[in-house]
Amino acid sequence: MFRTLRFATYASLITLGGFASTASAAELKVVASFSIIADFARNVGGDRVDISTLVPADGDAHVYEPRPADVAALEQASVVLVNGLQFEGFMSRLIETSGAKAPVVEVSKGIEPLKSAEEEHHHHEGEEKVEAGHDHDHDAEEKAETGHDHGHEGHDHHGEFDPHAWQSIHNAQIYVKNIADAFCVADAAGCATYTANSEAYVAKLGELETEMKAVIATIPEGKRTIITSHDAFGYFERDYGLKFIAPEGVSTEAEASAADVAKLVDQVKEDKASAIFVENITNPRLVEQIASETGLTVGGTLYSDALSGPDGPASTYLDMFRSNVETIKSAILGS
Repeated sequence: MFRTLRFATYASLITLGGFASTASAAELKVVASFSIIADFARNVGGDRVDISTLVPADGDAHVYEPRPADVAALEQASVVLVNGLQFEGFMSRLIETSGAKAPVVEVSKGIEPLKSAEEEHHHHEGEEKVEAGHDHDHDAEEKAETGHDHGHEGHDHHGEFDPHAWQSIHNAQIYVKNIADAFCVADAAGCATYTANSEAYVAKLGELETEMKAVIATIPEGKRTIITSHDAFGYFERDYGLKFIAPEGVSTEAEASAADVAKLVDQVKEDKASAIFVENITNPRLVEQIASETGLTVGGTLYSDALSGPDGPASTYLDMFRSNVETIKSAILGS
């Protein structure tokens, strides 16, 4: 029930400048919607913040069902950090249920969003139908009357834009700056600390990007097509020159159909994909099926929408990005 409500309906969303400085350093309680944002917040806040994470490490925000503990965390929060771009479908109802008064800050604000691959697909599909002379207005009427979209069964939509913006390190730097701004407003006494911490971390992110681009440059151009479970790496593809194809859309909530899988197998053979990977948040069964049908060997695990646990290879954002790039390189080059 929670996940059916869209993030865009937040009644309590407040911009960064819209709340008063009321919390002292010891009292700044922060709720982050999922583990990657929580890691950014820890790097910015340091010892001045107490961070609770709703969707845990290795958890899938697409299908997350809130718990009573989440309600309690929101009730006590000074700041709530969310990705935005309709990523956290469960948040609107959770905030309403908790009666939380804390400001909700979209940390993706200011990034250049990509169109959702699903939206692009349906846009072109619609153009083809118009050109072919088909009129499906009756489908729209039926959807309006029944609440069901029979033309797109099995496909979940986040919205117009791809929400997985953190897969670009440049975007991650914007996230961090937005978090620092939010903390400065909530705890003015700690602003110098938050600013210094964020600047130091943004510099680390810049160093990471330089390092990762050098690693990716070692992968031959003709071997840069890979397969993942769902379409979470669009920003990575845009910024770093790899091509990702996936059987599922930007959400894991809708399973790929047999026709989707068959089409992907054909695409893999045509594009000569070099590697295939499971994701830490998804069931590996579908990827294993595709690997079997294409002759590819599963090259390891990529971390898309969540960090690993503390003992895993991706327990921080810096480790996550490095692990993903090294895993891709190793699977393609065998080293």
